[in-house]
Amino acid sequence: MGNTFSKTIRLDGSDNVVLALDDLPAGSLIDNGLKLLEFIPAGHKVAISDIPKSGVVTKYGQTIGFASGEIPTGSHVHLHNLKLGNIGREHHIGAHRRPTDFIPEQDRACFSGIVRTDGRVATRNYLGVLATVNCSASVARMIADEFKDLRDYPGLDGVVALAHGFGCCMVPDGEAHRLLQRTMAGYARHPNFAGVVLVGLGCEVNETESLMREMGLDSLPNVIAVDIQQAGGTRQTVRRGVEAVRSLLPLACGVERRPVPLEHLILGLECGGSDAYSGITANPALGVAADLLVKHGGTVILSETPEIYGAEHLLTGRARSREVGEKLLDRIRWWEDYTARNGGSLDNNPSPGNKAGGITNIWEKSLGAIAKAGSTDLNEVYLYAEEVRARGLVFMDTPGYDVVSITGMVAGGANLVCFTTGRGTVFGCKPTPTIKLSSNTPLFERMRDDIDINCGVVLDKTSSLEETGEKIFRLILDVASGQKTLSEGHGMGDWEFVPWHLGAIT
Repeated sequence: MGNTFSKTIRLDGSDNVVLALDDLPAGSLIDNGLKLLEFIPAGHKVAISDIPKSGVVTKYGQTIGFASGEIPTGSHVHLHNLKLGNIGREHHIGAHRRPTDFIPEQDRACFSGIVRTDGRVATRNYLGVLATVNCSASVARMIADEFKDLRDYPGLDGVVALAHGFGCCMVPDGEAHRLLQRTMAGYARHPNFAGVVLVGLGCEVNETESLMREMGLDSLPNVIAVDIQQAGGTRQTVRRGVEAVRSLLPLACGVERRPVPLEHLILGLECGGSDAYSGITANPALGVAADLLVKHGGTVILSETPEIYGAEHLLTGRARSREVGEKLLDRIRWWEDYTARNGGSLDNNPSPGNKAGGITNIWEKSLGAIAKAGSTDLNEVYLYAEEVRARGLVFMDTPGYDVVSITGMVAGGANLVCFTTGRGTVFGCKPTPTIKLSSNTPLFERMRDDIDINCGVVLDKTSSLEETGEKIFRLILDVASGQKTLSEGHGMGDWEFVPWHLGAIT
């Protein structure tokens, strides 16, 4: 007889699989005396009853797929024997709405923010040099490099150059062009930028003049545009760009923080490099923190449309109105068409790392990912990089690719990001600080220089979800008030500006 282990967890009483909490050898006896027929890697699923061919496989109390063949009790359930099918979910828009238990205003938490002259509130204080096209990327960086020494600029977090890989050879006023302009304008208006210099080449589709005009940036005194061709080349543009940054310094230097209510905090939620533990530790703990933020008057953005696929009914049931629920379903249908047109499917997500960590398909990943959103009502749905105006929980349509998703949320106004991971990430973002949360303790121990909070303590049973969520909430307040995250300590964020690219480049 094999050794006896108590190393599995059943997430819902109706589940016919359990999750391995450690590597489990074949022949081991697990909970209730069940004998394993094969080796089960940590984080992977074990059948706890016989599942017939085409039978439903359930986890989180939800369908995550169908058996592609007979699955005997004690077998590994993963890519080789689990498939997607016609799930037939019912969306029941608004059926599960419930009033949010808001904290009385006089008892709500505050953070120490930077209040701009127009009333917007920042968590960081940068000046930005934004390249409108890849042709101006190097010049934008040359301008920012002139301000590496910040000793003469009190209160300034830095002058950062943000560049991207396109900006030309797209359809003028087409979907890709409009999306890029919306993203650029969102960064130019972001409260964490005291001012911005836009750097263009002069002949691109996304030229500075049209960007300023179409997006209403030409009326903003803290946004200045320079073009390389008009200035007379690289050296002259760098000179003009440096002069423009210097003219913006009075807006940034000497600012002071003061207590402000959490209605001025917009938190972007992200998960990447996930494993099977993400959906039971880091994501639901972040969901607890998200609920607390909403109850204190703040806003949280859930994103990554491909990573709610198969679990979207859990959001539409919480939609504040039929209009909001239908907006979300419209984006799901758009993605189904978009992936089909490009020869793919939404089950192309999870990534290889997700699958190695025990996540088999997109339904399973989505059910874990959606836990980040907590339990409050869904108040609005936004397109990529649209300005977020509603409070409470909102959704933004973004790809699942982390850097593209976060770029969209920051463009929409997120002034802080929480990023959960089970496999590990070293992501950082400018101008918005990023808090990283691990789903398991071994990852936290291995990457202590990058992970701000270990949510593996929930799995270790040394802390509850509620206690861990409260800890995340408190760190959110501290970081919003100026405390540096580990990624900020590394200087991360100069290269992680990646707008979503749609359409053909001609």
